[in-house]
Amino acid sequence: MMCRSCLSWVVAALVGAALAAPAAAQEAVDPQYKDKVLALSKRIDELIAAKWKEAGLKPVGAADDATFFRRMHLDLVGRIPNLTDSRDYVENDDPNKRWEFIEQLLHDKSYRDREKKHGAYADHFANIWRATILGSANQAQAQGFMPSFELWVRDHMNRNTPYDKMVRELLTSQNNPNMGFNGQNGTPQAFFFANENKAETLAGAVSRTFLGVKLEFAQCHKHPFAKWSREQFWEFAAFFNINQQRAFRGQFQPNGGGVGPGLREIQIPGTKKSVKAKFLTGEEPKWKDSDISLNVVAEWVTSPKNPYFAKAAVDHIWSYFFGISILEPIQEASDDVPVTHPELLDEMAKQFAANNYDLKFLIRAIMHTQAYQRASVSKEKAGRDDFYYFTRMPVRGLTPEQIFDSYAEATGHESKGGGNQMFQPGFGQVNERQQFLLKFQSQDKRIETQTSILQALFLMNSKFMAERTKLDNNPDLQKLADQKTGTARKLETLFLMVLSRLPRPEELERLGRYVDSGGATNDPRRALGDVYWALLNSAEFMLNH
Repeated sequence: MMCRSCLSWVVAALVGAALAAPAAAQEAVDPQYKDKVLALSKRIDELIAAKWKEAGLKPVGAADDATFFRRMHLDLVGRIPNLTDSRDYVENDDPNKRWEFIEQLLHDKSYRDREKKHGAYADHFANIWRATILGSANQAQAQGFMPSFELWVRDHMNRNTPYDKMVRELLTSQNNPNMGFNGQNGTPQAFFFANENKAETLAGAVSRTFLGVKLEFAQCHKHPFAKWSREQFWEFAAFFNINQQRAFRGQFQPNGGGVGPGLREIQIPGTKKSVKAKFLTGEEPKWKDSDISLNVVAEWVTSPKNPYFAKAAVDHIWSYFFGISILEPIQEASDDVPVTHPELLDEMAKQFAANNYDLKFLIRAIMHTQAYQRASVSKEKAGRDDFYYFTRMPVRGLTPEQIFDSYAEATGHESKGGGNQMFQPGFGQVNERQQFLLKFQSQDKRIETQTSILQALFLMNSKFMAERTKLDNNPDLQKLADQKTGTARKLETLFLMVLSRLPRPEELERLGRYVDSGGATNDPRRALGDVYWALLNSAEFMLNH
């Protein structure tokens, strides 16, 4: 008798190429809010279309309803839609349904998490912003503080706090005695621990994350093609000398010394030269005696006059939804590669700032563009220009959280013991979700995502997958297998459960033959389970397209 994995390989081959992956509630008080959102969506599409003409490119058509609905769920709440919602959406003829269903997900109306104090959107974007803000830092240094950091982000996502206020709170949290790790709403201080409280590490992280500038290239020497000098790097780093700031606040007096102007300076390593704290624009703050450096730099970073802040925030959101950074060329140590869409970045940043740094405003505007709602496949071979000029929707790899939560949705699984908490080594019992996240790492470039051999084997042979796809362990699968409806109807239900779409005629014909024949076990019920396993392990399931 063949083993389960071998049987499943056979079914996967039958599924074949058909399953290969195609390459603050401002809105509540502003009667013109929706018009502003759609006006920005239209302007985004106009600016993108203008670049097609220059490059001689043509866009593909819109994604079908099933594809868009799945994409929308993965992007907004981090998991695929459930069977009932997929059917309801596809069968809904209301021309305004895309707006209405996006609003439902943003506010968790009519969805499973509506009874929670925070919804699935807040949960998911807490993961996204935690990875964005702490992604390249030394997370091992801050592991114990990660849950509290994610709780802090989740609270702000739930309240839709303006982005500038959230960042300002993060950067000044070291000066706030009420931002401790036992607070009900968490704390952002993991950012400082992850960057080891070092002036140079914090300066690099702040400039990269909140300004879109990879300043650290200039830390050790002047890069021949970089815009920033080594001296400029250390001038900015002078704001982040935590010990000096504590001394300035009188928390301790090193060597019995007092507080003086020198505390706003930092010595460049390997030299005898000290430099004064300056912003990246070259300006030196107009200091008052009571000023704390972190507060001063936080005000500058988040100021509407800052030429970098809004653009960097817009690029984070754009990169998340499209898998491609508009700012990427100027984040590298060269000015030779131009930004492909400077007008697009400028316009989105301008409107983001004008609308109170409302993240949901920006998310809505992007999701209602033709660019976001475009298909990811066409008859033409995909090229690099297609992605960078947004003529089609890039196929993106799922984050580890999206993968597990989509598996859980497709198999009716509910994690026990804090399913949404990220894993902390040495902190309490590890549940299935946390075990899964240990095996996977988020990848910076999601349009170039890869699954390792070990990860693929884990997905195919893990205890979690084996138990959830066995007929005896999955009530939903048992109920489907025992239904008196025909095989075609059962396969349609399976496809909606797992891939959020109906099977194509050739898939229905080929897999129908397999199930009706009983597969390798001569049991049509178990053959249906084999198809279920194959769909869950297909490339189509693992990608957002």
